[in-house]
Amino acid sequence: MTAYSDLVGSARRRLDARAAGKTNVLVQVGQCSRAVGAGAVADALALAMEDRTDAYLTIAGCDGSCFAAPQVIVTGPSGQSRRYQRLSAADVPALARTLDILSVQPREARSSPNLPDDLSDFFAPQTRLLLNRCGQAGPESADEYLGAGGYSGLDRALSLPPEDVIQTVLDAGLLGRGGAFFPAALKWRAARNSKGSYPYLVVNAEEGEPGIFKDRHILEGDPHLLLEGMLIAAYATGTGLGYIYVNAEANLSAERLEAAIAEARSSGLIGKDILGSGFDFQVTVRRGAGGYVCGEETTLLDTIQGNRREPRLRPPFPTESGLFQQPTVINNVETLSNVPLILRVSDGEGDAEASHSFSSLGLENARGTKLVCLSGVVMRPGMAEVPMGTTIRDVVYKIGGGPPPGRRIGLVAVGGPSSGIIPVTELDLPLQPGMLHPSGVVMGAGGIMVLDDTVAVIDVVRRLAAYNAAESCGKCTPCREGTPRIVEALDRLNSNAGTGADIEELKSLAEIVGSASLCGLGQMAGGPINSALHFFADDLLGLVEIN
Repeated sequence: MTAYSDLVGSARRRLDARAAGKTNVLVQVGQCSRAVGAGAVADALALAMEDRTDAYLTIAGCDGSCFAAPQVIVTGPSGQSRRYQRLSAADVPALARTLDILSVQPREARSSPNLPDDLSDFFAPQTRLLLNRCGQAGPESADEYLGAGGYSGLDRALSLPPEDVIQTVLDAGLLGRGGAFFPAALKWRAARNSKGSYPYLVVNAEEGEPGIFKDRHILEGDPHLLLEGMLIAAYATGTGLGYIYVNAEANLSAERLEAAIAEARSSGLIGKDILGSGFDFQVTVRRGAGGYVCGEETTLLDTIQGNRREPRLRPPFPTESGLFQQPTVINNVETLSNVPLILRVSDGEGDAEASHSFSSLGLENARGTKLVCLSGVVMRPGMAEVPMGTTIRDVVYKIGGGPPPGRRIGLVAVGGPSSGIIPVTELDLPLQPGMLHPSGVVMGAGGIMVLDDTVAVIDVVRRLAAYNAAESCGKCTPCREGTPRIVEALDRLNSNAGTGADIEELKSLAEIVGSASLCGLGQMAGGPINSALHFFADDLLGLVEIN
């Protein structure tokens, strides 16, 4: 048995020994930055530094400022740091020849006036709890996580009765972050009190929705945060076995998650008698079966069992009969990653005020922060963390910097194909659970896509509708037949063949598909249509008049 304090002490001694008198060269490598050459930068630095004894290389995830990638942060023995942005492999020789953080200024950093070294315009408006370590440390390293106060929430939870842990999370006001915003700990209590013989815990990391990449950032940048939340939830629920269901294409997420699990297991944080508590827990990573519908919780369960990717009829709900017909808790990555912050107790280092910060942030009915994925026509696209209740305008302009010079915002797609679109006049809507507007627009998982005024409304709605039609599993008739008909009606409007009857058909289909479909994909498929008819009716009616 190893006590938590002993684990932390050993981890910090190893970290101190590694860093003593040395310079840390940290490269942010995420799925986003790989697309612009971060992998090549990391490989070139590893080769250039292989014989150096005065420096060491750290591969981290992305900190959310994706627009500045590839990024390298050089921290000298004195603690002084310098960030370099938009690097290429060609900049590595200059960086490796001298690790003087005050003098090396690679070509891209010098020639990017819109990317200040401190990135304060991007980070200052945010409140970063979940993203605090992303891009700042090696994601797989249990030592780095422990050294920053990680797993202290687990240590505290294991000292409490499971029901007290559940009540603590309920009192904190943690709602699920997958889009439905159901109180997370109520699922735990329901599964714990269920008549089933053995409960399971499943982490939904499918995240197949266009424009959403928040869970991948956590898996790539701080997977131990998720593992700690998962362990706390498992203890509270009374299960010893969990599954993490990772999107089939999220290879980097899966790689770093598997490595973090291995480190946690070797540290005694996963396995038997965790921290001497008598609590046993094992975790298995499963890859998704492919398709947006796999993010629907009952579809996810069936694919883990080897069945077709189709939703189940409900009731019974998963907390009553889920995986292998046993009570099952399903939480997504962002949800569980909040749990350690709620349980964490300060030891004088790390996230000293995390547990207090969560409950004091956000709205009365929605505490804490929300991860927001910002993309499209903005100066600073990436991932941000803001308190619940922050307006879309603040995200787009204060964090994203607004549109580039010479461009104007025409509309914003919020929440992806399960939500809808809004005009610039509605940017003051606050991010919160439930409907943001009577038109049916919802925050969903937190995607915000900004489109300029050269993009036609019909093209945006058609693309969202086509995505829903293509991703329908085909099990229920309303979704299988209705979503393609929505696309066909939009195509007629956009090809000089539409009439007023097509507008009426769109209204009818949106209502029928939404009310009669089996799962959330079909139930929300009418969102883009309803919002377009509400906000942009003149644009759509104009197509009829032209015809």
